[in-house]
Parts: sequence; structure tokens; C-alpha cells
Amino acid sequence: MDQTPEPPTRTRTIVVFSLLALIFGAVIVFAYFSTFARPVTTVIIVRHAEKNIEPNNPDPDLSLAGVARAQEIARIFGDAGVQAIYATQYKRTQQTVTPLASRLGLPIVSVDAKQSSELTRRILSNNRGQTVFVAGHNNTAPEIVNLLSGENYPQIPESEYDNMFIVTIYRFGKAKVLKVKYGALSTQGVGTGTMIK
Repeated sequence: MDQTPEPPTRTRTIVVFSLLALIFGAVIVFAYFSTFARPVTTVIIVRHAEKNIEPNNPDPDLSLAGVARAQEIARIFGDAGVQAIYATQYKRTQQTVTPLASRLGLPIVSVDAKQSSELTRRILSNNRGQTVFVAGHNNTAPEIVNLLSGENYPQIPESEYDNMFIVTIYRFGKAKVLKVKYGALSTQGVGTGTMIK
């Protein structure tokens, strides 16, 4: 019996296709691991806690209810792995995160209330892969959420202090928002004003 050798072109074709399949597989594996090597960033955003009502004071302290809410934040997030805390320059936002900062031994990074876009840029560049806590205002908290996620949350009613947004920014750049209520229940949906313009 004579065995006829396979034509060289058929062998070359098999080798070429095998190499292409191997390269394609390597590209898929590399893309998978490079995508999942990117860190997930979690940003927890709240409006400051309840404040004293002082119409002629643009920078009031927290009320007793606000102090209790601030303590609740420290209780909830004291073991959550928060690595950075941001708050605007006003006393009410600073006081909202002071118990958490004290518990974690972290500084409160003060940010300009009118610079939400700068804050989000800073978080995405300096705090990538971390869990970050932010205290803002009834208009800036949803603005920050929207900038991070591409969503369109409206301004928080003036009477509501119990809204919390947890924005998870995934490795591939997409973000998911979880909006929850926390602490003592606030009067819902009353008032549309804001002190921060």
C-alpha cells in the first residue's frame, strides 16, 4: 500500500489556522484579565444631616436630630472599608461625617460645594478602587450621583435627610446606583429650595 503524503498547502493551512486560534484565545484571555484587573470604586453619597433652622445664618450647625443621624452614619459605615471622606466647606456637612472620620481615623477632605464636577474628577482619579464617603447638600448630592453614573436624579426635597446613594463604578466604566433610606424617617417631599446655589 502506498501512502500519499498530504499536500504541503493543506498542512500549512492547518498550522496557520491553529496559530490564529491560539492568538485569538490569548487575546480573549488578556482582555478578560485586563478588564477585571481594573478596580471597582464605591461612592456613598448623602445630604448633610438635619440642621438647626436659622433663617439668617447660612452656615448653621446640626440639630440634635442631625447629630443622631451623623452617629448612625458612623455606626453603619464604621466597618465598611471607607478609605476617604469628602464634605463641603459648611459646618453641617463637616459635622455629618465627623463621627465617621473620628471612628476611622481619617481626615475630612473639604471641597467647594459649587465644584461637584471637580470633586467627581478627583474621586475617579485619586480614589479609584476605594470606598469613598461624601456629604453634600440637597442639590449637590444628586448632582454628584448624576456625574458619576450618568443617571438623572432630581434635587432632594428640603424636608428629606434620609436619602443615601451608593454608586458602584465597575471595572468596565459602567456605574450602578442604589438609592436607599437610612436612619430616622424624614418628612417626605416637602420644600424645593436650597441654600447652596
